[in-house]
This record gives sequence, structure tokens and C-alpha cells, in this order.
Amino acid sequence: MDMETIRELQAYGYAFFTVFLAVILYAYIYHLYKSEKNGRRDYEKYARMALDDEITDSPVEKIEPEYQEKDKEERLNELAK
Repeated sequence: MDMETIRELQAYGYAFFTVFLAVILYAYIYHLYKSEKNGRRDYEKYARMALDDEITDSPVEKIEPEYQEKDKEERLNELAK
């Protein structure tokens, strides 16, 4: 292979990789928007985490006791398998 062919392949690879990363970025942004719109997550709370980082600040999310029990049961079931 001569240098022109190698440089051409590098240019195509660079263009493909740039487009691929742009698609991944927009898919991730869409996922964040969709999950916040559905009410699964509130990312505004997570954005405040960088500002409210004192030891005395309240947690971002509270875990309800019933969910803790369900999580323990699920983990025990997974370990038993």
C-alpha cells in the first residue's frame, strides 16, 4: 500500500468514527430526555450533586424500606441461582 491509500483510509476511518460518536451522543441525549420525561429519573437532582457536596447535605435519592427489602430478596434469589 502506498501513502495515498493509507491516508485515504485514515480519512474515511476518521469520518466514520466522528459520525459514529455523534450518533452515540445524540442517542444518549435522547435517552436522558425520554427517561426524565417519563418520570423515571430527575436529572436536575443529580446536577445539584456537584454543588451540594457537603457531608451534612441530604442524599439525592432516598431509598424506601420496602424497596430495600425487595432488593435484598432479589439479590438473595440471584445468589441462590
